[in-house]
Amino acid sequence: MTGTAAPFAADDYRARMERAARSAAEAGLAGLLVAPGPDLVWLTGYAPTAVTERLTLLVLAPGQDPVLVVPTLEAPDAAKATGASALTLRDWTDGKDPYAATAALLDAGGRFGVSDNAWAMHLLGLQKALPGTSYASLTEALPMLRAVKDAAELELLAAAGAAADATFEEIRKVPFGGRRESEVAADLADLLRRFGHSQVDFTIVASGPNGANPHHEVGDRVIERGDMVVLDFGGLKDGYGSDTSRTVHVGEPTDEERRVHDLVRAAQEAGFRAVRPGVPCQEVDRAARAVIADAGYGEYFIHRTGHGIGVTTHEPPYMIEGEEQPLVPGMCFSVEPGVYLPGRFGVRIEDIVTVTEDGGRRLNDTTREMVIVD
Repeated sequence: MTGTAAPFAADDYRARMERAARSAAEAGLAGLLVAPGPDLVWLTGYAPTAVTERLTLLVLAPGQDPVLVVPTLEAPDAAKATGASALTLRDWTDGKDPYAATAALLDAGGRFGVSDNAWAMHLLGLQKALPGTSYASLTEALPMLRAVKDAAELELLAAAGAAADATFEEIRKVPFGGRRESEVAADLADLLRRFGHSQVDFTIVASGPNGANPHHEVGDRVIERGDMVVLDFGGLKDGYGSDTSRTVHVGEPTDEERRVHDLVRAAQEAGFRAVRPGVPCQEVDRAARAVIADAGYGEYFIHRTGHGIGVTTHEPPYMIEGEEQPLVPGMCFSVEPGVYLPGRFGVRIEDIVTVTEDGGRRLNDTTREMVIVD
């Protein structure tokens, strides 16, 4: 995670930390331990400029004031974070034991939720200082911690989606045929930044047979006339994510290519139509997957239908079989079915969708029809 958090006030961060501590108690945890990364940014507004071997850890526990344990040399920067006034800074100097300092804040026999990107050396150091403690990842213990967005977060996600849409509207105007995938990917990155992204997370340009690989790494393949090209791109704008996919065609498509594209478009629409409060996440996957399976292409839809998005571009909840978490207004996630025909081509269409009081709302509005490019 780089850059600064979205412009929230100290009270916003205070409310998030209080809600997180309550959620921990409801989950039977003694507290939460949050290392530098997206969880720390979301809870405090603090993003260290460099993550090193020195321990930085937010301690949240029910009935206790939040404490951020931070190296002394980084304390001035931590104190400037918007959420700093809602917590206590406890710094430690080189040569001192940061685990002993942190252990004094913890229940010696408690079970704690730990942010997924915490360093193993820090977790093991705490465990050595407090052998009676145990730990669970936040994704396991509190998967919905950041899942439901408030109005300000939804506004930021909508703005990120609009920037990604503007990027697509521009990229469809550039030449594709005769250029390398890497050149078009560089255009995508430049456009995302032009439209306000501070961080570009991915720019997939998968042409022809490369389109059959959902996470194709951009290469030097020259895009040819007659290629289907999967475009999947996104990143962070003002601290919140974008992620959209469209599949374009260089020149006129074949009847089969058009048929498969129309099928994926129908599946994407079915997944979107399934979104409403109270519906289990897996029903979005089932709705999209059924359209593709009924058309005889089920074996070629090889990934989940969607993933959550917020201060990261991939996070819970996940639209996948077996996920029974009910949809809640304010949740944001992708709906992105695809068909991938090995050695030939692939098609994926993706929008970010938010759950409303009576259904869903797309945060991407570019055409889902087949787009012909030069």
